[in-house]
Amino acid sequence: MAKEPDEVIPTRRTLLSRLKDWNDQEGWREFFNTYWKLIYGVAVRAGLTETEAQEVVQETIVSVAKTMPSFKYDPAACSFKTWLQHLTRKRIVDQFRKRRPADAADQRHAEERLAIEALEECPDGASADLEAIWEEEWQANLLEAALSKVKARVNSKQYQMFYLYVMKKLPIKEVARILEVNVGQVYLAKHRISALVRVEVKKLERELI
Repeated sequence: MAKEPDEVIPTRRTLLSRLKDWNDQEGWREFFNTYWKLIYGVAVRAGLTETEAQEVVQETIVSVAKTMPSFKYDPAACSFKTWLQHLTRKRIVDQFRKRRPADAADQRHAEERLAIEALEECPDGASADLEAIWEEEWQANLLEAALSKVKARVNSKQYQMFYLYVMKKLPIKEVARILEVNVGQVYLAKHRISALVRVEVKKLERELI
């Protein structure tokens, strides 16, 4: 049975409580599907290879699993967003540490050591650069989730018009030609669906930060 749009992205409190049950495979699947792109994207932009980034995803999920039995969600003390960022950062540092320089004078490895130091010395546990990367990827993840929810609710033709014009940035006349509609219909689809997406993004920000 298809899920209702509001169930596509589970709220943090509901999902985290489900993760305390090791046998809740659906809950773990939802967590992975919701956050793996975020973790992977941050790892790649931090300077890791695709293979290393995939390991960061796996190890971060393992860290979440190990933390769950004693984890108590308290947004006043630490937001879900900050908590997941902290776990991801630690796994990124682990990947940098796995690299063993063949030559101590090698510039690339020297830069990697500096990157590790920057990550570890920052008071909040993340460098300013990684903080910015995390925020950008977090917002991209929110937008993707919002788009998925809106897409499930609106007319498919209207969503195509919005997607091609707004997301793919095709010229409006080209969109109209491809979908065999007039320019006015494209403008209306853009206005309507953009408003729905903004509402969903704000809703997700309240639920997930």
